[in-house]
Amino acid sequence: MAPRGGRAAAAASSGSEDEEEEAGFSRSYFLAKEKEPSSGKKRARAAAGKLSDLNLVDEQVLRASLAEIPPKHEEEVEALTRSYKDQYRNWLFELRCGFGLLMYGFGSKKQLLEDFASTTLTDFTVIVINGYLPSINLKQVIATIAEMFWDQTKSKHKRQPGTRSQLSQPFPSQSFDDIISFLKRQTSDDVDDQVCLLIHNIDGPALRDAESQQCLAQVACCPQVRVVASTDHVNAPLLWDKKMVHTQYKWSWYHVPTFAPYKVECVFYPLILASGGHAQTTKTALVVLQSLTPNAQSVFRVLAEYQLANEKEEGMPVSSLYTKCRERFLVSSQVTLNSHLTEFKDHDLVKIRKHSDGQDCLRIPLVSDALEKLLQELV
Repeated sequence: MAPRGGRAAAAASSGSEDEEEEAGFSRSYFLAKEKEPSSGKKRARAAAGKLSDLNLVDEQVLRASLAEIPPKHEEEVEALTRSYKDQYRNWLFELRCGFGLLMYGFGSKKQLLEDFASTTLTDFTVIVINGYLPSINLKQVIATIAEMFWDQTKSKHKRQPGTRSQLSQPFPSQSFDDIISFLKRQTSDDVDDQVCLLIHNIDGPALRDAESQQCLAQVACCPQVRVVASTDHVNAPLLWDKKMVHTQYKWSWYHVPTFAPYKVECVFYPLILASGGHAQTTKTALVVLQSLTPNAQSVFRVLAEYQLANEKEEGMPVSSLYTKCRERFLVSSQVTLNSHLTEFKDHDLVKIRKHSDGQDCLRIPLVSDALEKLLQELV
């Protein structure tokens, strides 16, 4: 019988041999990888396709093809959307109690919110903000709300003899703090005097910055303003701190997945498998211009015609644009022209650059062919 100490020594020797064998396999593997010829690696990388190597189709063709794909589960999606109508009364009650409504869940909620506004919010003045647009002039929206309250105040004063109301300066020319101060002074027990902000995609690209969210939060906590909004980004709650959620917006969260396609919301987003180009840029510019006033469109046309007639110049001087617009009775002052130019700059329709003589010049960032097509479609 072998001594007990001898068996222990044999076991220890066997264990160390196994560990050395495993270490040897590991060293052999890494040595073999180091000796692999670099040309083989390059060939392997070259064989792997890249997205940039694909022959992408035109975006308009791709969107037309997508439009021909028949939608699925239409009846189920419509039934799901109809089922939320039972909650309309509760949503209205919470709005009247001073809360804001935040809708989240997969699928476009644009149709749902607009149906809720048209059928239930009949006592409110509803202002719609499309947060999915590439850019939004938020101050103009808030000035519009203030002007509505000002009109209501004037109509009340007319019914009360001996009272006079006068606005020191137009709201668009006032500072943001002054407009918010005016809105916070508006108080009334009449439900018809309340305004509801209906914000599609409050987490959209034009509203994701902290400044825009702070601005909306201050508007939301005004006594006569209520907010109904939708969100789709998974990280949307990170836009707000505790004060904004509980004190300013006063969100009441509702999970309302609709599974409806994002047809309208995705118009301004380029398709991954589509080639970029001037066609999409022209289409986007046309959509933006059609949303502006006829005077603003005419001012843009004056600038575009000058650019097409003087392609070699650096741009159109602001003074020359003002003179031409005055001649055509499109603007009455430099302030009016500046307001149009602010709209153009906010939507990236116009770029400002310094002329060689030091004066500011305006230029539309489109090639001549695209600009001509844009003017033809802008009627």
